[in-house]
Amino acid sequence: MVPLNINIFWNFGVLGFFFLISQILTGIFLGMHYVPNLDLAFKSVEHIMRDVNFGWFIRYLHSNGASMFFFVIYIHVFRGLFYNSYIYPRAIVWIIGIIILLLMILTAFLGYVLPWGQMSFWAATVITNLASAIPIIGNDVVIWLWGGFSVGNPTLNRFFSLHYILPIIILFLVVLHVLFLHFTLSSNPLGIMSDIDTTKFGTYFIIKDIYGIYLILFICSFFLFFYPNVLSHSDNYIPANALVTPNHIVPEWYFLPFYAILRSVPNKLFGVILLLASILLLVILPFIISYEIKNTNLKPILRFIFFYFVFICIILGWIGSKDIIEPFYEIGQISTIFYFFYFLIILPLIHKEI
Repeated sequence: MVPLNINIFWNFGVLGFFFLISQILTGIFLGMHYVPNLDLAFKSVEHIMRDVNFGWFIRYLHSNGASMFFFVIYIHVFRGLFYNSYIYPRAIVWIIGIIILLLMILTAFLGYVLPWGQMSFWAATVITNLASAIPIIGNDVVIWLWGGFSVGNPTLNRFFSLHYILPIIILFLVVLHVLFLHFTLSSNPLGIMSDIDTTKFGTYFIIKDIYGIYLILFICSFFLFFYPNVLSHSDNYIPANALVTPNHIVPEWYFLPFYAILRSVPNKLFGVILLLASILLLVILPFIISYEIKNTNLKPILRFIFFYFVFICIILGWIGSKDIIEPFYEIGQISTIFYFFYFLIILPLIHKEI
């Protein structure tokens, strides 16, 4: 059963599932031609682009599909935050969803390494080196991740294997996510529980979802056919070279807010802790905020605070793409403080007052 008054923002869960299936299918076809070898990885990607029938289409659909996937999932998460979908009785649905987001981030990072361009190689080097911040065993963990004393062939092989396996785990968690959602029923814009104002998930909602899929495919096609590389970094079309460091190592756009938080402190261990905490806070949010369902849309203060949080996330994404210089470094630090301030101070206090 589905609430009668759900709006377009409830379509983004279905859109996320659509792109998950798209990523799995295109990934299977790309895996048929990709070679996880230091000397052949970059060439195999070029072979896919130039020699395989419609290889360019499948590759661009996979790379731009990842951006569309994160785009719809981020909106899905923000919708959950705005309409308080994380509280009882949907806490378990929310927690599974955030675990899916964590696995998506890990899977996307592994996939970003596979083309073995300059940005891929150095992103792998920088991110895996974060494990060295772990006290006592950090350096051993890094060597274990690399499969040697630097990012090399064993690293590429295991990244390819994990990138192939993790989407299956994500698909299983998505099934659990939907299963628990059917037990608890979906939330709605009014923020109230009602067994009366519901209807079966029939023709009307299926048509709405199909309309949403057509619309997002139109947006995706714009990037796919006209600007296929605008969301990627040009340095990744240069073969990986361990002797040449890029001027500015930048991850994909959907990692930029977390990257900005990581760089906001000079201490590596503290930066890693903040990076993990920025996502884990979403997991424990149902336990931080325990209250009767409130309609954020009808609470001006809550609505203002939410859009303030969205603005902070956008600022963090912008800062993540900039060099670590004044004033970007200071803006990143202030935005990081505001990010955690929202979850730990503002949100709990404001819900107690209204």
